[in-house]
Amino acid sequence: MRVITFGTFDVFHVGHVNILERARLHGSHLIVGVSSDQLNMSKKGRAPIYCDEDRKHIIRSLRCVDEVFLEESLELKAEYIKYYNADILIMGDDWQGKFDHLKGLCQVIYLPRTPSVSTTEIIEIVKTKRS
Repeated sequence: MRVITFGTFDVFHVGHVNILERARLHGSHLIVGVSSDQLNMSKKGRAPIYCDEDRKHIIRSLRCVDEVFLEESLELKAEYIKYYNADILIMGDDWQGKFDHLKGLCQVIYLPRTPSVSTTEIIEIVKTKRS
């Protein structure tokens, strides 16, 4: 089974490791779409801390990940699923229900996020400590 997931993966932390390792348990091949810098700006209103090439390099280095590509648009998820022949789409449960329309293409699974770990919160803590 081929599993696909997506994320920004900025300021890489244990929550990222947890979801990627759990996603890999659902199949024999894990494909990860890393949000481009431009996509991150449009969906979060801020530039990522690390550029997309560095974030792809970090994700590619994980033993649970088999393939990495740059996600250019949220609207292209169906095309990415088809292109990579994914059997399963896995997303964090903060996206619960938002990708159910893709169930005709593949199985859609929402995994629980790691409690008390958030890239946004980590960035805010670092900003606060700097001031």
